[in-house]
Amino acid sequence: MSTLDWIILGLFVLGLIGIVVWVLRKKEENTSDYFLAGRDATWIAIGASIFASNIGSEHLVGLAGAGAESGMAMAHWEMHGWLILILGWFFVPFYARSGVFTMPEFLEKRYNPNARSFLSIISLVSYILTKVAVTVYAGGVVFKDVFNIDSINFMGYNVDFFWISAIGLVLITGMYTTFGGMRAVLYTSVLQTPILLIGSLAVLVIGLVKVGGWAELMEIVRVAPANEYGDGMASLMRSHNDPNFPWTGVILGSAIIGFWYWCTDQFIVQRVLSGRDMTQARRGAIFGAYLKLTPVFIFLIPGMIAFALNQKGIITLASNDAAFSTLVKELLPIGFKGVVIGGILAALMSSLASLFNSSAMLFTIDFYQKYKPNASEKHYVTVGRIATVVIVFLGILWIPVMKGLGKVLYEYLQDVQSLLAPGIAAVFLLGVVSKRTTPAAGFYGLVIGFVLGMARLAFNIFESSFAPGGFIDVVFLQHNWLHYEIYLFVVVIAAMVIISYFTKRKDPALIQGLTMGSFTPEQRAEVRASWTNWDVVHSVIIITVILVFYAYFW
Repeated sequence: MSTLDWIILGLFVLGLIGIVVWVLRKKEENTSDYFLAGRDATWIAIGASIFASNIGSEHLVGLAGAGAESGMAMAHWEMHGWLILILGWFFVPFYARSGVFTMPEFLEKRYNPNARSFLSIISLVSYILTKVAVTVYAGGVVFKDVFNIDSINFMGYNVDFFWISAIGLVLITGMYTTFGGMRAVLYTSVLQTPILLIGSLAVLVIGLVKVGGWAELMEIVRVAPANEYGDGMASLMRSHNDPNFPWTGVILGSAIIGFWYWCTDQFIVQRVLSGRDMTQARRGAIFGAYLKLTPVFIFLIPGMIAFALNQKGIITLASNDAAFSTLVKELLPIGFKGVVIGGILAALMSSLASLFNSSAMLFTIDFYQKYKPNASEKHYVTVGRIATVVIVFLGILWIPVMKGLGKVLYEYLQDVQSLLAPGIAAVFLLGVVSKRTTPAAGFYGLVIGFVLGMARLAFNIFESSFAPGGFIDVVFLQHNWLHYEIYLFVVVIAAMVIISYFTKRKDPALIQGLTMGSFTPEQRAEVRASWTNWDVVHSVIIITVILVFYAYFW
């Protein structure tokens, strides 16, 4: 990198330090301050944090790599702005009314303590072993590639730059998250989001210029085969025989994962819970939905550009996962590299900070507070900080495992979302939609979804041990991963309906306002007063953009 690039990157880091110092001057008096920024966040901070938290390693490595490998196939997952609108319009009133800190806590209010404990365990373990691990691993890989540094001499030893990048990323992010809490996560996102967008847009524009424009890119990718059934890389809808992305699975399968992630996962919902009021929370979701329209253009299409440039011999693509970092190294002029690397750093740090804060909150609120219910608020904040440090430490310990297993583990970890999502999504959906869903149905729905999902994951790992045509193969292994996800969602829904028929309902007074049809007139009036016609207009614009996108790439 040039001197100018280092200066730009340094200015970004100084801006980050300035925000963190400002946040640290605001004392955290209680758990609401530390974990939910005092429930005083505005729509700009909420929307920016939703977006910045979402953009992590799966975009810098996975989405750009997917664009280079399979073209538009993964775009379905990125055009989920309409699901963020469902969070803002449909779920925000339920969550705001419940006054909860965590999603497991919401399940306790709607169902029972068993449902809360089970979801807390699933969430905490999956965050540490999947999201934290993948983000840290990918961060080390990306920075080693972008900086083009193999090793650094430290006290006479050549240390792999991967370790310096990965551990440095964890320690720096861990420090400001530990001391700054949710405020640090929210307000650093306000700086990180524009830097990320500017840097990534530079890659897109310069890449398009190098490849010869949009028409030239489309001409190359439309004729590049995506499968043996006649679909090109520019095809959004693939044949139902496509082994990875059949249209029969993509439409509903991506929506199930998206519903779980955007509407029920602590990692995302914690941002709207921090809103000053229902209006700010909803508008934050709408702003986040606007920002969610961009990843296809700033990550997936650059991956397709990398493929096209490789085809034309302008760049050499060592691997699909190196698509984004190769464009940064090969194409960007002096000055832009610093902006883009700042954007990459912003994406990884914001995602990691959100994970640390959400994990610490789950432990403190859902486990420790139940063990020691009468402690002071200051004590719980201290425990939250200690929990953050422990999670940072666990993230560092997991780095050697990730480096040793590499891409094999990375692929399995990506499958975990499709196997966790159906059960959790079904439990939240039926819990809010129907007051007839019983506490027993809620708990066993989580258990059934988790057991059948993890069974598929385990059987996949040991696939060679099972005979073709056998029971395990027919039930768990033969199906496309998206089809299996849909079947699992339907099975959990059916099981919950049956269990609800035979078990006792929860006292309607205890779930007042937590299900559809149980609102009081005052609650209805409060919801109606929280939005204006402009909120509707912006929501319609987002949905229109998504429909136009689907029409163009269909």
